[in-house]
Amino acid sequence: MRNNPLPRLDASAEMRGELLPHCRLQPGEVWTDKVSGHRVGCLDATDPQAIAKIMDKERAQLAIHDPPYNTAALEQRAIEEFIDWCRMWVSHTYSALADDAALYVWMGADQNKGFQPLPDFLLMMRDHPFQTRSFITMRNQRGYGTQKNWMAVRQELLYYTKGKPAFNVDAEYTDIPKILRGYYKRVNGRMTENMERSRSDTIRAGNVWVDIQQVFYRMEENISGCYAQKPLKCIERIIRASSCPNDLVIDFFRTPAQHCWHPKC
Repeated sequence: MRNNPLPRLDASAEMRGELLPHCRLQPGEVWTDKVSGHRVGCLDATDPQAIAKIMDKERAQLAIHDPPYNTAALEQRAIEEFIDWCRMWVSHTYSALADDAALYVWMGADQNKGFQPLPDFLLMMRDHPFQTRSFITMRNQRGYGTQKNWMAVRQELLYYTKGKPAFNVDAEYTDIPKILRGYYKRVNGRMTENMERSRSDTIRAGNVWVDIQQVFYRMEENISGCYAQKPLKCIERIIRASSCPNDLVIDFFRTPAQHCWHPKC
């Protein structure tokens, strides 16, 4: 922030008055696309009435949340306050999901400020009825760092489930060709090599994603200190793996609350 300071535009009453007339959504409003059915709301993810408003009596099969970790450009919170805030929107997410549904949460850290909420968030999630499924790491093409620390090139993605949601294994296959051989197994009385038993010529992603990368800190639309954008390909992978056509997908922190639909419908 010292190298690229970002002033608060709404701190000036005069500037605020100039900006508000151009805002497409006012606080509390929900916009619905008449063609696609997408709904976008300028709402509070910790307000149950706001969540009920945008859900409109529907329940989702998938939630993909990327909460602000500790927005250095706008506001800083103590970890305890951050976790208390997370506890509320996680509870509302559970209520907004169908009986069989999946939840993915991006959870990062601010290395420069020493804000690392991941372990606290993991412990907090034990108090909720979600089932823990996987801890996914996505590698960035380049990261941000300092001469006195390790460069940050990873982003963490937590996967939880409610009930028994759908999971499409085929969505895990990457574009990386299989090259390793030598794992032998006897099948129907015949010794086979692992490439013979393969379902695909490419490898599965597993829980370490090295085939999806981005130079996230150079994107012009980023707020300095808030590197929130995720590659479209990683979102596509999640949606293809954990939802079916016509399923409802929610994201509480894009606007901050948004509805979107499975891309195949």
